[in-house]
Amino acid sequence: MTIKPLVLLPDPILRQTSKPVERVDDAVRAFADDMLDTMYDAPGIGLAAIQVGEPLRMLVIDLAKEDEEKAPHLFINPEIMSQGDEVSLYEEGCLSIPDFYAEVERPASALVHYIDRDGKQQEMEATGLMATCIQHEIDHLNGVLFIDHISRLKRDMVVRKFTKLAKQRPVIA
Repeated sequence: MTIKPLVLLPDPILRQTSKPVERVDDAVRAFADDMLDTMYDAPGIGLAAIQVGEPLRMLVIDLAKEDEEKAPHLFINPEIMSQGDEVSLYEEGCLSIPDFYAEVERPASALVHYIDRDGKQQEMEATGLMATCIQHEIDHLNGVLFIDHISRLKRDMVVRKFTKLAKQRPVIA
């Protein structure tokens, strides 16, 4: 298992639409394990494959608290089938936009179809934080960032800040 480097704003790969996973095999499962290791190391509660440079429709989530047993979820080719009418407001952050948080309003529930680690079709009725997290990560698969859900003024400020930081980072060859 490997901890992968995170792709950070303003890297244009974060705006790419991810491609479906063609089949679930050992390589996909190993990559999912690397994604989980990367997410836990960061630390975070969700990670999309595009955030480690792979434009695949895959994401991992674990909402377990530090003192709880890990409860990882792998979603391959996830698709939101429906969303509830009620909305919730969560302060969201993102491993690709470190140390920036903003309140985002999203549907409070979502019905999600996906393929699991065994290649089987699954369905989940997600509510609360799980619903928010799934929507946030699926947005990544579609090239959308959580800052796209905040005011243009705040978003532009964040993009400028991370563009400036990116110019200061050493180039790794």
